Amino acid sequence: MPARTLQISLKAWFSVMVEGLSLIVIIIIVLALLFDFTNGWNDSANAIATVVGTRVLKPYQAVLLAAVLNLVGAFAFTAVAKMISKGIVNPDSITLLVVVSLLIASIIWNIIMTMVGMPISASHSLIGAMVGASVSYGGFDVLVSGGLIKVLIGLLVSPVLGALFAFVIMKILQLIAGNLSPSKVKRSFNILQLLSVSFMAFSHGASDAQKAMGIIMLALVAGNVGGLTMESDIPFWVITSCGLAIALGTAIGGKKVIATMGTKLTKLESIHGFAAETAAAIILTGVAKIGLPVSSTHTITGSIIGVGLSNRVNSVRWNVAGKIVYAWVLTLPGTAIMAFLIYQLLQFLE
Repeated sequence: MPARTLQISLKAWFSVMVEGLSLIVIIIIVLALLFDFTNGWNDSANAIATVVGTRVLKPYQAVLLAAVLNLVGAFAFTAVAKMISKGIVNPDSITLLVVVSLLIASIIWNIIMTMVGMPISASHSLIGAMVGASVSYGGFDVLVSGGLIKVLIGLLVSPVLGALFAFVIMKILQLIAGNLSPSKVKRSFNILQLLSVSFMAFSHGASDAQKAMGIIMLALVAGNVGGLTMESDIPFWVITSCGLAIALGTAIGGKKVIATMGTKLTKLESIHGFAAETAAAIILTGVAKIGLPVSSTHTITGSIIGVGLSNRVNSVRWNVAGKIVYAWVLTLPGTAIMAFLIYQLLQFLE
């Protein structure tokens, strides 16, 4: 493509992207992409912890692979984004400042938990903050109770399903590989785990990148940008921006979180990593397709525990698992309270 043609194309793309954007909508887009970055930063462990823990790939190789496939996965589905944008709170009953408040709370929580090495759910942090900021503005009537209940059930069930799927897959693999030598099993699953970690990274992008897309879409509709409605297709530039943001966060990677997930929770060999990643990826891809925003963190953690349980109960380091669960339990109310208070502080700006 000639340089001038490329320049004109980029200029046209940029003008479409910014046309009609107010300052507060631009701020929301920047914050949403920052949230997406912190999501990838913390959740890098979801996609690559097992393959790093089994030493099939070196950390820099794993994060590069995960970043690329996160970006590819972001283009796969948009059903979760639509659920986030209209299925939890009524978009006609909140303001753009509410969206600013919930994003600030989510970002702060994600950064703190990543720095202390806790794999938390970015879905929990976002949804908790969304509820807190919205209630702070308009009371409980602004919530879409049916959608919120559906999302909460999905978030609670996903780790259980992850553990169950991984346990069953692991038992099947043990039967298949039972008569093979340990060296042959290791060689075979070193190769197979490259496929499973790729599937996991793709499913992570397909599920998690959509959450920031939904927030941006919410802001664009609330800000009357480009005549968009909640029934409109998500603009290409939104999908691209969110895919790049989560890919960049994954590429940087939260090393402490990766260590917690990949080496401290249970001892992993490549066969265990394959089972955990395959189980989690199947669940995440399925729910992304139907539009249910579940936690990739909860799902892969449950899957890792499931493969540990397939050996024996005490192969799981339950003290580490307990700390992870504490972080999970605190995330929803913690971000809800934080977002509630942030909106109370910022509301004079409206």
